[in-house]
Amino acid sequence: MRIPFTALFFIFTSLLFSQTKILSWNIENFGKSKSDQEISFIANTIKNHDIIAIQEVVAGYGGSQAVARLADELNRKGAKWDYSISDPTSSSAYKTERYAFIWKTSKVKLKGKPWLEKQYERQIDREPYYATFEKDGKSFTLVSFHAITKSKQPETEIKYFKFLPQQYPNLNLIFVGDFNCPQSHTVFNPLKKMDYQPILENQKTSLKQKCFNTQCLASEFDNIFYQTSKITIKSKGIIHFYKDFNSMKEARKISDHIPIWMEFSLN
Repeated sequence: MRIPFTALFFIFTSLLFSQTKILSWNIENFGKSKSDQEISFIANTIKNHDIIAIQEVVAGYGGSQAVARLADELNRKGAKWDYSISDPTSSSAYKTERYAFIWKTSKVKLKGKPWLEKQYERQIDREPYYATFEKDGKSFTLVSFHAITKSKQPETEIKYFKFLPQQYPNLNLIFVGDFNCPQSHTVFNPLKKMDYQPILENQKTSLKQKCFNTQCLASEFDNIFYQTSKITIKSKGIIHFYKDFNSMKEARKISDHIPIWMEFSLN
């Protein structure tokens, strides 16, 4: 039996629109130091995704202003975007920052108010930032995180993530961000035993100071962890934005990390 073209078109478009594209990016020192030209470049890099999770937003007014400038630039490109910015993280010993989420209002709906994790704010310098979104009547919660640097042992913070699925049993948690730690580290084993998997393996995501031959990436730091029983990955990847610049020095004015992304549907 031949399926009518209109039915095939309906099935295809239904599948297409049921998918969501998330991008996570540690945009180094994201604040007033970013020029309008740099904001425009960032907007062009991320505009084809539905939800953007940004780490390393400057804690002061300049950080909030930069997020608003980016959202405004995105709104000029044909889709309506909204955004949420966290309060400064609670760290006093290390470096306080903000997080941000920016999303296409036609693609997903924000449920409730985003929040910073309070239970482990003493154990985690830059406590994670949560936001729950709804798509086609189903919900998922992004947990955006920026760990302390590798020299300060980020695994001492990441070890608390194993408690979060139990703490929020009714939420479909997706961990995104800069972990300053490769997914192969044993600290992620408890999450993996709970059916969480990373989208990237053996993939470096931070920039070197200079490229050596064609090697421009330094460390496996950024990733997205999702629960395989609740999410089906359609595609995933990274964006080599630095290739648009003549030198790594120029590229690093945007960030010292590359964006990572995944396209998925909810089971």
